[in-house]
Amino acid sequence: MRVVMIIGASRGIGLELVRQYLADGWRVHATTRTPDKPGALGKFAGDLVLHELDVRNADQIEALRLALAGEGIDVLIYNAGVYGTGMPRDEVMRINADAPINVTEALLDTVLRGEDKKVLLMTSQMGARRGSRRDLGTYGESKASLNARFRELAPSWGSRGITAIVMHPGWVRTDMGGRSASLSPQESAAGIRSVIDGLEPKDHGRFLTWDGSEHPW
Repeated sequence: MRVVMIIGASRGIGLELVRQYLADGWRVHATTRTPDKPGALGKFAGDLVLHELDVRNADQIEALRLALAGEGIDVLIYNAGVYGTGMPRDEVMRINADAPINVTEALLDTVLRGEDKKVLLMTSQMGARRGSRRDLGTYGESKASLNARFRELAPSWGSRGITAIVMHPGWVRTDMGGRSASLSPQESAAGIRSVIDGLEPKDHGRFLTWDGSEHPW
């Protein structure tokens, strides 16, 4: 049975990814800050394992690593993040830029025990500098920082046999994207899964969109 871990699964794209992977018979590990009150996650049938995780909490990250010590993950999808309206800049950076790297690095050995050895970190087109140093706003700066950290670490991850990418999921009708967004969570999640399925080692280190297109850095 193939195994996927989805970090940030309680709503939006993450929730839809859980639904689709379960429907296809995958074993799904999913994180939420409130596993005792899983909400929509608690309504799914299938091989679903919920884990408590606040991505800022080092103790919870370590507990997640230990909980998976006897298992391999074929696909790791890091989806957690905030837009950060009204939040201090440092906190947005902790959640959107630092936490994806901290959690992924904690789980790399688990990914290496899987068959596929694929990692996807969700970023945004709003973090693309396209060669400029223009003001991206707090959210965009946090994603630009994540992109930069990813590019620094990608050679090391690749040398260990992992295929990792960052991805813009599209403008999606979620709490963050708003009702006027062009994509449904179902469309975005299906596209993301299709891209993941087609990933090969030569794709390692790329910045892609939900439909498989190359995105400028």
